[in-house]
Amino acid sequence: MLDWDHVFARRAERMRASEIRELLKLLDQPDIISFAGGIPDPALFPTDAFREAYSECLGGGDAASGLQYSVSEGYRPLRYWLQRELGQFGISCDIDNIFITSGSQQALDYLGKLFLSAGDTALVTSPTYLGALQAFNAYEPNYDQLGVANRTPESYHTAALAHGGAVKFAYLSPDFANPTGETVRLEERHRLLTLADELEIPVIEDAAYQHLRYDGEAVPPILALDIARSGSIEETRTIYCGSFSKTLAPGLRVGYVVAAKPVIRKLVLIKQAADLHSSSINQMAIAHVAERHFEAQVAKIRQAYRARRDAMLAALERHMPTGTDWTRPEGGMFVWVTLPEVIDATALLSRSVKTEKVAFVPGQAFFADRSSANTLRLSFSCASEPMIEDGIQRLGRLIASELS
Repeated sequence: MLDWDHVFARRAERMRASEIRELLKLLDQPDIISFAGGIPDPALFPTDAFREAYSECLGGGDAASGLQYSVSEGYRPLRYWLQRELGQFGISCDIDNIFITSGSQQALDYLGKLFLSAGDTALVTSPTYLGALQAFNAYEPNYDQLGVANRTPESYHTAALAHGGAVKFAYLSPDFANPTGETVRLEERHRLLTLADELEIPVIEDAAYQHLRYDGEAVPPILALDIARSGSIEETRTIYCGSFSKTLAPGLRVGYVVAAKPVIRKLVLIKQAADLHSSSINQMAIAHVAERHFEAQVAKIRQAYRARRDAMLAALERHMPTGTDWTRPEGGMFVWVTLPEVIDATALLSRSVKTEKVAFVPGQAFFADRSSANTLRLSFSCASEPMIEDGIQRLGRLIASELS
């Protein structure tokens, strides 16, 4: 029998199973109240609109092109729609600045491949999106913490050099971040761009939750600020990653990257070597639904998720014991909970599933250094308001018992 571990590439040692993907299996258990999966509610999908879209794509003259190979850059009508939509956020670009990917997760993998050599350093927030760490890990980077007060460009360069590489990019999700639900303030976005200028690195802006604002004042995307500072997208250093997964449908796996053309050209080459192009028929269906239903769909999900967020924040106020703290997001799908330091959230999850039938994601998964064992992520997107009240009451009772 072949010793597979002996022949795997060294990078395979850094590939780990996603705690979140494993926890999604709990959704199939009817007695579990799950706050684990950060996924959209399927009851809110625009199913009829997609049924109509696929029928039109396959029933007319577009059927052949929908089932055929296509260009790697992406479906032109979809990129034209994105150009108009992004313009509303202050992102002025051509369609040649837009590249379609198989979900924004593929975009993160491609960007890791494009920028990271073994030993290089990626600057990430702490905590940060687990999927980004998984995408980057295969390219054997080191991580340094983004957003630490009083860090100088020289300190980042020195730390990266000590690990045998260079600082290659800063990655963050600035709006209603996964996992914390927090939003980066306007002045902090400007400081980040200044830091990136001084370090001479790109900024990867993960905007998966851009459209899911429920209250508060909107903050311009980092790319929009960069364009305003630089005068043109071709002079910017920000790479904007977006997705239709949280607004229309995740199963179609349609995401996109917006950046200066030299970056887009390299990403196209990577895609040609990887999977040639994203699904033609899915891009056509997304374009059809976006053109006709996007605004109404976003309004519908905002209303539903806002009510669930409010229900979770109110339940946390009622049922969490003293010494527990949590974020109060203005949008997105997540609330981040910090427990008293004596509680390990991973051990708590095991007891919670067994005794209270409540699932969540332990916070350690979102830290590159696996720190902060006393944190956890709650998602409210797929739970009804009565389920949220019941589940948070159960969880609060369990945490209180751990402290007694």
